[in-house]
Amino acid sequence: MKQHERVTLLGSTGSIGVQTLDIVRHHPDRFSVYALVAHSRWEELARQAVEFNARRVVIGDERYYDNLKTRLAGSGIEVLAGSEAICEVASDEACDLVVNALVGYAGLHPTLAAIHSRKRIALANKETLVVGGDIVMSEARRMGVDILPIDSEHSAIMQCLEGEKRQSIKNLIVTCSGGALRDMTKEELQSVTPEMALRHPQWSMGAKITIDSATLVNKGFEVIEARWLFDIEPERIKVIIHPQSIVHSMVEFTDGSVKAQLGNADMRTPISYAMLYPERSAIAMEEFSILDYPTLTFKAVDHDKYPALGIAYDCLHRGGTAPCTMNGSNEVAVAAFLGHKCAFTDIVGAIEYALKRAEFTAVPSMEDYDRANIEARALAKEYLKLK
Repeated sequence: MKQHERVTLLGSTGSIGVQTLDIVRHHPDRFSVYALVAHSRWEELARQAVEFNARRVVIGDERYYDNLKTRLAGSGIEVLAGSEAICEVASDEACDLVVNALVGYAGLHPTLAAIHSRKRIALANKETLVVGGDIVMSEARRMGVDILPIDSEHSAIMQCLEGEKRQSIKNLIVTCSGGALRDMTKEELQSVTPEMALRHPQWSMGAKITIDSATLVNKGFEVIEARWLFDIEPERIKVIIHPQSIVHSMVEFTDGSVKAQLGNADMRTPISYAMLYPERSAIAMEEFSILDYPTLTFKAVDHDKYPALGIAYDCLHRGGTAPCTMNGSNEVAVAAFLGHKCAFTDIVGAIEYALKRAEFTAVPSMEDYDRANIEARALAKEYLKLK
């Protein structure tokens, strides 16, 4: 068994963060909390910090620093604020494992900070690899750092690849539920409200990723992630719809056989696999019985209904800052949709608008990514007529 690990959790008040803390509760012999980071939910962050006896906390939105500082006065917990502080705790020599569950572009720089400090990383932040996969994985290899995926799809692929030779892999098959709107027609999507799109039939996730699931932007991002995590060509990464969300992904091999990883739609399973790897938890967070699912179905993706998936493949083939532009414009459009400021179909419209107009850099530096992110957001706001 591995030694006790001190965890820095980025995004502790979000869906993945809360479930990560559940894993810590169930494995007090393996994990303790060193630092917690949240964007704006300072009250919940304070409660978590006290319960888990964290040494340090960071509130990303500096407007809530004084509130958090006051609430934790006398606790002995150090209170910090801002993006630089997030990178600081991600690279702190006192922590062993960084779980990055931040949402959006904000997760990229802390991942790199953790890599350069040789931390083991359990990664739920998609944007780290969507935007900067080439740089991130190159730096991880150079520093000898393990990046272990938390996404259920990539965790499934990782499990299916255990013990297999690279030359035996033919295709990676990523499954998707189709999201809350999978039974609606393309025409019906015009009138979708945020409330409708947030009713995911299987998974309990944060608002941003639930909307991304409904547009299939999320699945497109997972294709990009898989390309970098498993160093495989985009054309060998397939996507199929699997409404039951029981088969989390599959790997097809050259001999015609296919491995699949099955389980409940419970994110605590892939979280624990990443945190405990190469061991497995001796505790099942939720029992699974295949007899409860006598019928599992699969079908091809309707690319006319879900254009975002094809856009993601195009960005992956184009490379450079294209995926960063897609991500930045999507973040703005999803926030606008959730705020009832645009239509559901405007999300893809904003992405296409930004990709057509953004400056493109083929071999970007981190500074280029930062610039592309800012430009993409401005273009999306321009398209959506937001101030």
